[in-house]
Amino acid sequence: MLHCLALPLLLAALPALAAQLGPHEGMHWAILALALPTGAIALGGGWRRHRAAAPLIVGAIGLASLAAGVALPLRELFETGLTITGSLLLAGAHLANWRRRAGGSLWRSHCDPAC
Repeated sequence: MLHCLALPLLLAALPALAAQLGPHEGMHWAILALALPTGAIALGGGWRRHRAAAPLIVGAIGLASLAAGVALPLRELFETGLTITGSLLLAGAHLANWRRRAGGSLWRSHCDPAC
């Protein structure tokens, strides 16, 4: 029950924490270090569960975009674009996995008899 109460408070406090910490390069690397393994584990688990390649591929592209946004020496506009694109692709892949787990599908294959 404690984590159910603490999570909304933490999410509400994140903008204030980010303003205090500032946009340091080390923070981007730390977030990427958390996002890569957790995203890969979640996407891999979704693929093992329902063998849908599309969410895995889209999620991998999203993770690669996030990594490129942090690792490549780009102008801020391109870095932001890659990071936002990667985040949206990763979120979409997770949503597709979640929907497949719940019985629905965002990306149906052409040989799916339910189409």
